Amino acid sequence: MEFLEIIEDIITKFTNRKITLAIAESCTGGYISNMFTNISGASKVFERGIICYSNASKVSLLNVDPESINQHGAVSETVAIQLANNIRVLSNVDIGIGITGIAGPTGGTPEKPVGLVYIGISTFDRTFVEKHHFNVDRITFKTKILEKILLLLQNLYK
Repeated sequence: MEFLEIIEDIITKFTNRKITLAIAESCTGGYISNMFTNISGASKVFERGIICYSNASKVSLLNVDPESINQHGAVSETVAIQLANNIRVLSNVDIGIGITGIAGPTGGTPEKPVGLVYIGISTFDRTFVEKHHFNVDRITFKTKILEKILLLLQNLYK
């Protein structure tokens, strides 16, 4: 099934169940939000997407604790958790998604290589993070993240 068909199915399912979501995107630069808003009817589910590419925007727009960034780095489980939880709370939605990673080809370190991404999901019941590493080009990196998010959303409210 194509990405847009999967997104359309998620939007239909979430619309019927009155589930809303918001996304805080760093390394994907709005790609995930763009893909959702390509589907008619997305506004019934998709409340907002915020691109928080810089550390300053993570702090000022999404209340990420600057000390978390200083201690763990912007690309960390801790920051992904805060992005997901804070976008959910600030947007008053059912699901918050937070994405932070290193798209490359520069910016990686041995501890945090290019292709590393943390995807945070926050609901009223729980917040969790998945860590992935995709050794691919920047565009494919974003596509792989979308694929993981869609799988998470499909399985979230089975």
